[in-house]
Amino acid sequence: MSSSIKNTDKSPVKAMNKKKQRVVIICPGRGTYNKEELGYLQRFHSDKTEIVSLIDDFRDSQGQMKVSELDGMENYSMPTHTAGENASALIYACALSDYQAINKDEFDIVAVTGNSMGWYIALAVAGALKPKQAIKLINTMGSMMTKGVIGGQMIYPIINDEWNIEREQEHQVMQWLAQANQQRDCEVYVSINLGGYIVFGGNKAGLKALEALLPVVQDRYPMNLFNHAAFHTPLLSDVSKRAVELLPAQLFNAPEIPLIDGLGKVWQPYSCDVEQLHNYTLKTQVVEPYNFSKAIEVAIKEFAPDKLIILGPGATLGGAVAQSLISHHWLNLQSKANFIAQQKENPFILAMGLLEQRKKVVL
Repeated sequence: MSSSIKNTDKSPVKAMNKKKQRVVIICPGRGTYNKEELGYLQRFHSDKTEIVSLIDDFRDSQGQMKVSELDGMENYSMPTHTAGENASALIYACALSDYQAINKDEFDIVAVTGNSMGWYIALAVAGALKPKQAIKLINTMGSMMTKGVIGGQMIYPIINDEWNIEREQEHQVMQWLAQANQQRDCEVYVSINLGGYIVFGGNKAGLKALEALLPVVQDRYPMNLFNHAAFHTPLLSDVSKRAVELLPAQLFNAPEIPLIDGLGKVWQPYSCDVEQLHNYTLKTQVVEPYNFSKAIEVAIKEFAPDKLIILGPGATLGGAVAQSLISHHWLNLQSKANFIAQQKENPFILAMGLLEQRKKVVL
């Protein structure tokens, strides 16, 4: 029996059979809501009243400024918007709202990861924390240092102009790190492996000693990060202990989507030990280095996505992700120039904080 049915581009059959693109979601950390992002929730998420209200109500119950008020301020304030107790909840509200805006008919989300504080957001996005539990954890962790930031963070590049990691330079930087720690009262550690950059966390003396040893490059590095504590170092051991007391394992569930942590471990929906996930979140990653570069490596090699979607606010993670891709020659990328050309032709990274790329992601 011959068929005379024609399948045009507009036919329901065609639409139903359209293959979704496999994507890994990347959640942002601290330092992504800057002056340019002021009003992010108002601009893009005036319809996300349920998400924002839940966060605002929790903050209100804690006597804290609502995220809608922070986002709606007339002027950006570095002390106000970058303070941990404000930045964490504000970035979470923007990122979760972005996640809800992704066109799920177009994209099949196969895994979720994040950078530093973005791990907490990843837990929420993947369903390992339900909405009320997520804001409790994120707000609690963000508010741990309202009486004073513990230590600080400093960032330094280990790449050349074409975004290739220079292993000799990396080795030299680690020698300088060891040298700084030999000085009196100095404590400084690797905090985050961030693509072509190393983020260091330490006490004031340690960071100052390391800064004196590191040659100035690009007229801006080594760069101290404003209002950032010594995250992912032993200096936060007391924070970890308090977090375990305040945030029980009962807050957590097995994720609904695979989660990639800062060690590159994948937490699967059907084989997740919730106690271990709780321990990793509030113990391990609080006091040990966060290897975002490893998380990206696992994301591409284990899940073979068609795209990587970086949630807003901001788009500062794009460079670090690209540098990680180049280090593994993913999509035959060899250099910064290769990456830029690839992004223009057929972007592999879609950052929702960039309007042109955002349009390719949302409904």
